Amino acid sequence: MLSIIIPAFNEESRLPPYLSNIIIYLERRGGASEVIVVDDGSRDGTVETVRALTTGRPSLRLIPLDSNKGKGFAVRTGMLAAKGDLRLFCDADGATPIEELQRLERALSSDIDIVIGSRAIRHIECRVEGTLHRKYIGFIYNRLVRLLAVRGLYDTQCGFKLFRGAAADRLFAAQTLAGFGFDAEVLFLARKWGYTIREVPVNWKDQPGGKVRVFRDSARMFFDLVRLRRSWRAGAYHMSTETSGVAADPYRTDGTGPSGPGDGQTAR
Repeated sequence: MLSIIIPAFNEESRLPPYLSNIIIYLERRGGASEVIVVDDGSRDGTVETVRALTTGRPSLRLIPLDSNKGKGFAVRTGMLAAKGDLRLFCDADGATPIEELQRLERALSSDIDIVIGSRAIRHIECRVEGTLHRKYIGFIYNRLVRLLAVRGLYDTQCGFKLFRGAAADRLFAAQTLAGFGFDAEVLFLARKWGYTIREVPVNWKDQPGGKVRVFRDSARMFFDLVRLRRSWRAGAYHMSTETSGVAADPYRTDGTGPSGPGDGQTAR
C-alpha cells in the first residue's frame, strides 16, 4: 500500500489542483493507496476545500490540527497516521509533479530504505526552475547540512521523499523539530541508525505563494541544526521498537526538544 502525506498551511488555492492530479494519478496507477492531508491550523478555506474533495473518496483523509504547529509537526502527524508500506510526503504547492514518484520507486531497491528527490543533482530529463536568490540560499544551507548533520546528500530540503513504512514509523516517532529543519533531523537519524538513503534528481518548479521566507527561515533552520547536534550528544534520541505508528509526544519538557506549539509557530 502507498500512503501520500501532504502538509498544508493556508493552501486553499494551490493544493486543490495538485490534489486532483494526485487522485487521477493514483486511479491510473491502481493498487491500494491513501492520501492524507494534514492541515496545519490554516486560517483560510483549506479545510473546507479538502473536506469537499473527500466526499465519495474514502482513501482521501483530512487531519486538521487545532493550531499552526509547523511543517515538521504536520508531516510527523501524517507519517505516523499512515498505513502504507511505502510513504511519500510531498509539498502542497505541487512544485514536484506527482509523476516523479516513479523515479523514486525505481531507485527503491531491496537494500534502500529512503529515496529523496533532489534539485541539486542534474539529469538530462529533469529541469529545476527557481529564483536565483532561493537557489543561492538553498546551496548555502545544504552545505551547512552536509557539514553539521548529513554528509553525502546534496538536497535535504526538497519536499518529495519516499520512506519504507517501518523506517518512517521509527524515524518520525523520534523526530523533535517542528519547523523546516525536520528534514535534516530525520535524515540525520536515518544515517545514525543504519538506514540507507538514495538521492535522485526530480523535476521541480518554484511556485508562487510560497510560505518559506528564505533569509528568515534559513537562519532558523541553521539553529535547528545546532539544536539537532546538541540533542544527539545529550542522548535525547531513542529508536522506538514500535511500528504501529503510535508514538509519544516529541515536545518534551527536558530541554531536548521544542518547548511547545510556540516553537512551531515560528516555523512559518
